[in-house]
Amino acid sequence: MDGKVITMKGPEEFDKMAVAGACVAAVHAAVREAAQPGVAMKQLDTVAAEVIRDHGCRPSFLGYHGYPASICASPNSMIVHGIPADYKIRNGDILSIDAGAIYEGWHGDAAFTMAIGDVSDEVARLIEVTEQALWNGIAVSQAGNRLGDVGHAIEATAEPHGYGVVREYIGHGIGRNMHEAPNVPNYGKKGKGLKLKTGMALAIEPMFNLGSADTAVLDDGWTVVTADGSLSAHFEHTVLLTEQGSVVSTLPEPKLVEVRSS
Repeated sequence: MDGKVITMKGPEEFDKMAVAGACVAAVHAAVREAAQPGVAMKQLDTVAAEVIRDHGCRPSFLGYHGYPASICASPNSMIVHGIPADYKIRNGDILSIDAGAIYEGWHGDAAFTMAIGDVSDEVARLIEVTEQALWNGIAVSQAGNRLGDVGHAIEATAEPHGYGVVREYIGHGIGRNMHEAPNVPNYGKKGKGLKLKTGMALAIEPMFNLGSADTAVLDDGWTVVTADGSLSAHFEHTVLLTEQGSVVSTLPEPKLVEVRSS
């Protein structure tokens, strides 16, 4: 984490994070449209960089601890942190895109996984369930609940399907830094862990593997892959715990979350 102290935000800071979040949503839309068979990963990065610039923002990722691109592009068995380079998308791939933007010093961070062309029902289900896990985690990301409630909601979504729930890479607090306290694991026990409070902002991001939860890092020092070569899916949104309730800020328009008990 960039910071160990949980930073509390008010309406003005949340407004800026919403601008950054809308930029990230625009990046997602543009990359989804551009991600066609034959397109190289580095072309998607160029698309993303242009969108971020056009929205008056800066990329969160570019230069972060030396990271060389504006987005992470992780096909197939890559879980996260794939560096967009020369690999060209193929029909039947799945592709995870993670993007972050900074507006006046405040961050938004979100990710999605998409199928390229035709994939099997098993693979389509992996993508669908991982996204559902994200929303299940968001639904209990309410002031008064605990971090364990969030992790439990995510983990419980994976369990009936036998997916590997990645444990080494987790969600996080977010604000002036992309990665802040607290850690937001994708596993946990109801009623345990830090109590969530108004003013917090969380980036919630489940990562599920078709096989084992075990991971490995490639020689580039960034790219995280499944240890057994199985496919992986990854979804993420930034959630703001405002006075009016919890708001997903990394959508085209901020969305108030329907309250759900843990």
